[in-house]
Amino acid sequence: MDSQHQSNAGTERAAELAPFGGRNANIPYPCGPEANPDRKIVDSVEEAVRRVGLKDGMTVSFHHAFREGDKTINMVVGVLARMGFKDLTLAASSLLSANAPLIEHIKNGVIRRIYTSGMRGKLGDAISNGLMDTPVTFHSHGGRPALIERGELQIDVAFLGVSACDPFGNANGVSGRSWCGALGYAMVDAQFARNVVMLTEEVVPYPNAPASIRQDQVDWIVQVDEVGDPAKISVGAARATTNPRELLIARLSAEVMEHAGYFEDGFSMQTGTGGSATATTRFLEDRMRSKGIAAAWALGGQTGSMVDLHKKGLIGTLLDTQSFDAVAARSLAESPRHSEISAHVYANPLAKGAVVDRLDMVILSALEIDLDFNVNVLTGSDGVVRGAIGGHADTAARAKLAIVVAPLLRTRIPTVVEKVTTRVTPGETIGVLVTDHGIAVNPRRPDVADRLKAAGLPVVPIEDLHRRAIAISGQPQPLRFLDRVVGHVRYRDGTLIDTVRQVAP
Repeated sequence: MDSQHQSNAGTERAAELAPFGGRNANIPYPCGPEANPDRKIVDSVEEAVRRVGLKDGMTVSFHHAFREGDKTINMVVGVLARMGFKDLTLAASSLLSANAPLIEHIKNGVIRRIYTSGMRGKLGDAISNGLMDTPVTFHSHGGRPALIERGELQIDVAFLGVSACDPFGNANGVSGRSWCGALGYAMVDAQFARNVVMLTEEVVPYPNAPASIRQDQVDWIVQVDEVGDPAKISVGAARATTNPRELLIARLSAEVMEHAGYFEDGFSMQTGTGGSATATTRFLEDRMRSKGIAAAWALGGQTGSMVDLHKKGLIGTLLDTQSFDAVAARSLAESPRHSEISAHVYANPLAKGAVVDRLDMVILSALEIDLDFNVNVLTGSDGVVRGAIGGHADTAARAKLAIVVAPLLRTRIPTVVEKVTTRVTPGETIGVLVTDHGIAVNPRRPDVADRLKAAGLPVVPIEDLHRRAIAISGQPQPLRFLDRVVGHVRYRDGTLIDTVRQVAP
């Protein structure tokens, strides 16, 4: 193109541009002396809801960093019910026993659909008995951001409870009085939701740093009395155990870690929820010191036991999606090598790089495990929903070795069964089962079996563990279900791996 043609093209483009009309003419928020620096703060949840334009049938989301201490979900959904909303989709990263008040909102038609990692207590029981017309979608922590990325789960409004944020929306879980620690699930919602409403106990001076959730992600801020009780984070599945049987299993699992072939300087690990899983960390220090090794990093929901090893120089970096106790939350605030990551970075199978892709060993719990090493962490021995998928399937799929820990029996009910009630994590991804009656190694992992036997550990076929359980408890009566599906269990790639059916009366 010659210079004359270039000049004419430039003139034509300039003619299409709007003329300057003043500094506030074409931007959504006014600036200058007349601007309100606290323009995001509104007086009530109702006002925030009106401003985001929520309508019937839309999707609202919440995080569960406060676990059993959460006070945001019930409060906000109660407000939405009073405002007359119907047919909403509830996308909570997980639901717990504290969320039983949602039952009435489901009955009244306020909530029509649910996406969640799991649920417990009265809510899980009601769902299992046919409370909802539409099956609940159960997903993993990594599967949730994948569903959002694919467009199946489109969040219209995220309501995110934090202890403190500044007037522009910069927030973290280590400011204010009610620390919850890492905001790994909330970070996903803040990133992808069309609208973000921050509920905070305190509005602190700008800028609040570090910012887990940033000012450019937040639309409105509401100051409330309480968003959660941090004292109730470390209860239930996230509890610390003193149970002798769970501690025995934890000690055995530490021995498996030591001898399975990956316990070398610079290894990586994660311990999941459940008494034995979280307690495994306690038995690693002596083994690490005797070998003169340290872990490069540890992943997942962090605990005081992990922090203890970190402070002693036995774990280099902690990567934290959810803090399971006050010690972990304090460490996140104080240690430069204790880093917060989102659930997207943690385990999204669609991410360009998820941390689980580099994981050496993971310790996982189970409600049931069958002869093919398939694991159920969602439904109990009665078929009722009483657990959560969490990062179980995500870490098992990508770790070099997935170690499942569980008692052989719970209240005389076998944990090792012929076929799990609900398949959550496929057996092909599980390496070892550790029980209080012995250790079973997946036949797919003869290398691990050989190492554990050479170390003198009590390795037995999983069939032997099953026979022993039946000899103690007797053969359980088969569960009775109706044909009606109350839950879809989605694998981390979005496919349907199993269904949950309504329990028979």
